[in-house]
Amino acid sequence: MKFSEINYTRPDLDAIREAIRKMLTEFAEAESAAAQIEIVEKIYLTRSRFETMGNVANIKATVNTTDPFFEKEQQYFDNNFPLYQELVSEFYKALINSKFKSELEIKFGKQLFSIAELTIKSFSPEIIEELQKENELSTEYTNLIASAEIEFEGGKYNLSGMIPFKLSTDRAVRKAASVKSDEFFVKNAEALDRIFDNLVKVRHRIALKLGYINFIPVGYMRMLRTDYDSTMVKEFRKQVEEKIVPLASALRERQRNRLGIDKLMNYDEGLDFLSGNAKPQGSPEWIVEQGQKMYAELSPETGEFFQFMQENELMDLVNKPNKAGGGYCTFLSETRSPFIFSNFNGTSGDIDVLTHEAGHAFQTYCSRHLELEEYFFPTSEAAEIHSMSMEFLTWPWMKLFFNGQTEKYKFAHLSHSLMFLPYGVAVDEFQHFVYENPDASPAERNLFWRSLEKKYLPHRNYDGNEYLESGGFWHRQAHIYKHPFYYIDYCLAQICAFQFWKKSIDNREAAMKDYIALCREGGSKPFLELVKIAKLNSPFEEAAFVETVAEVSNWLKDFNEEKLN
Repeated sequence: MKFSEINYTRPDLDAIREAIRKMLTEFAEAESAAAQIEIVEKIYLTRSRFETMGNVANIKATVNTTDPFFEKEQQYFDNNFPLYQELVSEFYKALINSKFKSELEIKFGKQLFSIAELTIKSFSPEIIEELQKENELSTEYTNLIASAEIEFEGGKYNLSGMIPFKLSTDRAVRKAASVKSDEFFVKNAEALDRIFDNLVKVRHRIALKLGYINFIPVGYMRMLRTDYDSTMVKEFRKQVEEKIVPLASALRERQRNRLGIDKLMNYDEGLDFLSGNAKPQGSPEWIVEQGQKMYAELSPETGEFFQFMQENELMDLVNKPNKAGGGYCTFLSETRSPFIFSNFNGTSGDIDVLTHEAGHAFQTYCSRHLELEEYFFPTSEAAEIHSMSMEFLTWPWMKLFFNGQTEKYKFAHLSHSLMFLPYGVAVDEFQHFVYENPDASPAERNLFWRSLEKKYLPHRNYDGNEYLESGGFWHRQAHIYKHPFYYIDYCLAQICAFQFWKKSIDNREAAMKDYIALCREGGSKPFLELVKIAKLNSPFEEAAFVETVAEVSNWLKDFNEEKLN
């Protein structure tokens, strides 16, 4: 079914609740595992209606944040999703307490029961009001960021539209574009601090009502982390600080030399070459045409997938006014369809999105046979392996998009992937501080963020920008507001993706086989089990971490970027 043919109707939660509770009564009274399995399958059919309509409403609301109809529908789901979560929690309790639990585990896999246990621990009807408020605040942040209308060089742009100017080869233009973008955040700093302060307070109340000392354990349970904990994450951050930060600083020094400037300022960081960054050599429509050719040649499976996405209108890719920022992939369970949302703006980031979000979408396409809502996507650190690895597996086809600038793109892509890690762990450490100190003031949070920049990004120079010098940069990181503790996931996945990068260079056929095998598992296993299935080494193993980073570092060290400047 094409996306335009999906008939959106607001789901009747009361009717869904009545139907599921009736089935749960039948489930408890069932006299066989087979009978319970049949009821579970019916419950999932009922669940898919609410979840699919919720995702359709979210897509419509983010494609145009000023659409009055879907603005109201988004509000409906913000208010009612916590009530739906209560219903799902009741279902999970029935699963856990089933007298045929062992047979159900054989049928549906143990991961469903692990997810059920974590969800039960992190939810209570007592917190519904707080969850509604949390959703409302998250939506307020999305709409505020989307409302940016920046006047620059005779035009009006949103934040995504300003990015090409921030990559200009003219340093004065880069600086001016950065300053104008920052002015939006300065103007809205009070609102951004208020929204986040309220989010932190709400989340802390949730934790206290659930019986925890702070939100951190709740955040980890929400992320469904079963095979690693905050101690392991802390050690991973330490590895990045000790082993990646010096490499990233050296790469920034190389960049400074390439650009021929005395000091690398924050507004210089996006420009990789004095002659300009690699850019896709055609329109958005042309990019999609090249994407079709790329995925058709990459493998039969990816070719079939991308054709499916095109035929069914499952991509909204181009930046436009009032469109929410960023990019994402979601899944419509009723039609078994992924959907990709992005903001093409004429930079190499357009190709990164086409590979990154398509990696997510391809995974859900491969795992849609698993039929359970919980298994369409894996936990997020595993999901990011699919997206980040697809960025590297498609390297041989980058010439389709960049022509003579392909080597520029590859060097910039790999170097920025490595340089991202210190920023990624800074975001994670910031969130741990925030939820360990829920009463910290906005100024104290900013001060701590600035200390993390000095620790993990020692090269960063804000050229006297008062707002950024005082620690306001984190305001633009949506994950901090909307998805607490979802950011270390990118870092863990990056180490795994680097391994796929190396495997694809050594043996492309074997790399694709392992990648597709991983995608087919969906979310049916926890993170570290999926890593093993993909024949990768755990990012928590120091030896594997060091070896993987060395491979990337050596490639970058041997690359003569001067010839491209």
